[in-house]
Amino acid sequence: MKAKQRKGITRREFIKHAGAGLLAAGLGADLIGPRRARAAEKTLKILQWSHFVPRYDTEWFDRFATQWGETKNVRVTVDHIGLAEIPARTAAEISAGEGHDLIEWISPPAQFEPSVLDLTDVNQEAQRRFGKQLPVSTLSSYNPHTKKYYGFSHGWTIDPGNYRKSLWTKVGKPDGPETWEDLVTFGGRIKKELGTQLGIGLSQELDSTMAAWALLWSFDTSIQDAQENVALNNPRTVAAVEYITRLYKAAMVPEIFSWTAVSNNQALIAGRASYILNSISAYRSAQKQVPEIAKDIFFVPALKGPRGTRWSSEHVIYVYIIPSYSKSADIAKEFLLHLVANYDQAMYASELYNSPAFFDGPVLAGSRGYSPVRGVRTMRDLHNAWFEDDPFRIEGEAKGKLAPLKTAMEWTANVGYPGPASPAVGEVFGTFILPNMLAKAAQGMKPAETVAEAEVQIKKIFSQWRQRGLIGGKV
Repeated sequence: MKAKQRKGITRREFIKHAGAGLLAAGLGADLIGPRRARAAEKTLKILQWSHFVPRYDTEWFDRFATQWGETKNVRVTVDHIGLAEIPARTAAEISAGEGHDLIEWISPPAQFEPSVLDLTDVNQEAQRRFGKQLPVSTLSSYNPHTKKYYGFSHGWTIDPGNYRKSLWTKVGKPDGPETWEDLVTFGGRIKKELGTQLGIGLSQELDSTMAAWALLWSFDTSIQDAQENVALNNPRTVAAVEYITRLYKAAMVPEIFSWTAVSNNQALIAGRASYILNSISAYRSAQKQVPEIAKDIFFVPALKGPRGTRWSSEHVIYVYIIPSYSKSADIAKEFLLHLVANYDQAMYASELYNSPAFFDGPVLAGSRGYSPVRGVRTMRDLHNAWFEDDPFRIEGEAKGKLAPLKTAMEWTANVGYPGPASPAVGEVFGTFILPNMLAKAAQGMKPAETVAEAEVQIKKIFSQWRQRGLIGGKV
């Protein structure tokens, strides 16, 4: 195994550098087409992020990949790098025409479509073996305009509401908020009466951006329609922005304008937030660091908007790409199928941070590295069983705390919904246009003006990518 270099890089830095990746991908280079390697040269080089749950890398994935290679007479090497390094490293290897055969992203790498292999074949084979892929994964790896799978999505991470049950019980909502309006009504009371604010950021970072998307969707609006036309400037978007100004005044504090991607986690673990939008990672950290706080953290699905609509963004979407220069494309595709076939292990090693993109795939028999679960035949069965009875529950914790996450596939949308993830959507996401729009209104700018300003910026981005032929729509 090659030595691995791990760096503590924030997700905010990742999004910042993703913009550089967008530009680098557009420069292009003379790329080497895929060729079959001679038998004596069978290798597979994998590059991916250092997982938020360290045991996933150190105790499982690296050994899983190399052991598979040994059975196939393939030398597998795995390199882990910080999140912020992935976009620039991908662009550099593509420009050089050499590097890793598989590169894993945790957001849709649509901007690299011209320089990666079309993975339609492996996606179709995966659906033949494991059943239909979840729409959130398909729409994060497939471009309906060019009809090309620029990536392969093996899994995703759920983004529920995390709330402090003791605080919400004191204001009469022991089961937590159900609607966005509940955050104003009951979250406002918690702040006024108990002195604890809500933890939703309005800053230039990843969690603030995902919260902004979720808010718009739940108000039945978005930056684009299903045909990839810009559709932001409408009365429902203005209503969503007006809502956030009320929420800020009722239940939040000025520090949310300068939050980083770890701020809401830290606030929840420190007991300074009554509710945050995040994956279960903050809860897992609390289990290890502050068990008493962890016992008080519970979960709710995406919140309902004024007409009952509820959507949340995926917290992470795992997408592998195979650069066009790869000489081991066939081997890489075979490994991807092997990974999906063993996704129960990926779920367990990630402490349920990873959820499968193929819920109907079978769970293999034999030693799996965890205690057997009765009545389980498919990944859906196992997913539901573990979320009903968390195998990582600490002593004294209530059973079934993760049960509300069992239906997450019903209320999780891809970035760009109701259209696909695309290079244009990725640039809007990575340049923080939506949280900036909300923050300006909360700080006093008229909501209609912030929406109009954001739409101008978004239309410019869409126009540039449409001229390159990588997105659809006309507006």
